[in-house]
Amino acid sequence: MTILVTGATGSVGRLVVAQLVETGVRVRALTRDPGSASFPDGVEVVRGDLADPTTLRSTFDDVERMYLFPVARTAREVVAQAKLAGVRRIVVLSSGAVTGGFDTDFHLPVERAVEESGLEWTHVRPGEFMLNKVWLWGPSIRAESVVREPFPDVAWCPVHERDIAEVAVTALLADGHRGRAYDLNGPELITRREQVRAIATAIGRDVRLAVVTPERAREIYRAQGGFAADNADFLLGFEDYSGNDSDPASMAELDLGAYGPLPTAEAVTGRPARTFAQWAHDHAADFR
Repeated sequence: MTILVTGATGSVGRLVVAQLVETGVRVRALTRDPGSASFPDGVEVVRGDLADPTTLRSTFDDVERMYLFPVARTAREVVAQAKLAGVRRIVVLSSGAVTGGFDTDFHLPVERAVEESGLEWTHVRPGEFMLNKVWLWGPSIRAESVVREPFPDVAWCPVHERDIAEVAVTALLADGHRGRAYDLNGPELITRREQVRAIATAIGRDVRLAVVTPERAREIYRAQGGFAADNADFLLGFEDYSGNDSDPASMAELDLGAYGPLPTAEAVTGRPARTFAQWAHDHAADFR
């Protein structure tokens, strides 16, 4: 059996590749730039771009199952190609925002394209990634041992990227997950102030938390570039999930605790979901 992993160099995709290799299945990894990609021995690396389905013509040959990174604009064409080639099962990297009704134009169209294909499907819907903190806080922690944060006491249940990958791999390999959408969160409600402390413990030095305005945080994120700049307005509450203007003050009013315990990877994998402290230990080198 060959499993195709799209988005194979992404933060979740690379873990899906590695975990599948450990099980002994044949893995084909799709990337736009094979020359710069690094995968475990035995992985078949192919060039292609989900945004340009014409590059995928031979990608699906002999593929039975696929992990699908979300690209809404071309999802129907990509899924149609996969079905025509004989793919039978697709596991979609989606978002918990679909469950909440906030995502109608990014992940939801990908889910619908897969569901309407008639193929076996499973949707993996993570909430906030713990990994975001590497991209948002990493530069200032490494350079100054400081985090500048406008909402230090807002609490959330961020999820470890390894838990997301393990759920995706379980759904790819095992039966019993057809037609299921799995919301994934971390096992604890943790404030950003507490997250900073966990990172400080993991790297073995003090990290100061400086409270700033949302406007100042936006300036900092934009100056950092990359993920922080691209997502500054959304993450700081200046716009909603669809890109409409919103009030950053609403961020401070978030109360995830009102929803009670949220689903984690344990319901699928049978293993306790990883805590933020575990994640900080795993990524200590990213903050040093």
